[in-house]
Amino acid sequence: MIRVVVLALAAAFAAEARALQLVDDRGVSLSLERPAQRIVALAPHLAEIAFAAGAGGKLVGVSAFSRHPDGARRLPVVASSGRVDIERLIALKPDLVLAWQSGNAPLQIARLERIGIPVFVTEVRVLADIPRIVREVGRLGDSADLADARAREFENEAEGLRERYAGRRGVPVFLEIWHRPMLTVNGRHLISDALRVCGGRNVFAAARTITPLVSREQVLDARPEVIITSGFANEALPAWKGFEHVPAVRHNRIYAIDPDALSAQGPHVLEGVRAVCRQLDRAPG
Repeated sequence: MIRVVVLALAAAFAAEARALQLVDDRGVSLSLERPAQRIVALAPHLAEIAFAAGAGGKLVGVSAFSRHPDGARRLPVVASSGRVDIERLIALKPDLVLAWQSGNAPLQIARLERIGIPVFVTEVRVLADIPRIVREVGRLGDSADLADARAREFENEAEGLRERYAGRRGVPVFLEIWHRPMLTVNGRHLISDALRVCGGRNVFAAARTITPLVSREQVLDARPEVIITSGFANEALPAWKGFEHVPAVRHNRIYAIDPDALSAQGPHVLEGVRAVCRQLDRAPG
């Protein structure tokens, strides 16, 4: 009898040891009895992160515009524009949902949790968050070693760029996300961190909101030496006609970067970082 009890306790302890416990970016503790086998990603960058973490083969659903890597394009879409098709998601029988704190409604996340679906919520604010989340998803999907290797690759490349441009003065840059109305980002946004890696300085870093609207007068007062816009080159210069008092406009230092790379929050954001660095190479100093 004692032997049976001992074996039962040992099995219970072993199961507890195998249980996965992580705290997400809300500060909510997630516990899984076993690694996830069926994962749904509710944002494009989370699908990319799942693939990078070695858990792409366990993805059974994604959000609209999940294009990186190519494998994400072929998966069922269960979310679009921040809205989740709860019924379709449930039909996929996920044992883990990856959610985006800024992009997925808390009420929808709460609904999933109420019906017993584990949800792991994350937020990318700086480049270092991406390898961190890759490692977390690797743990949740039982591919920790591969996830760690991919995360280190990302960290090494980001650090290499940081070291390369460490001596560059803080070139004043206006990061334009949209032109009419004029929209930018503050210093707590991922793009601003990418700019810092390249030796640039976000002229609206001190803005109170993450994506503030700015006026013509504010841009004139900020006097950026470079404008980096999310768009295409043939559209960038004509849009700035009438802003010749801005040094970046006067000296034709308006550089368009593919928005898919500039606004990415998954590992391929490094394409955008490299593009920003190349454009700042053209600036004085």
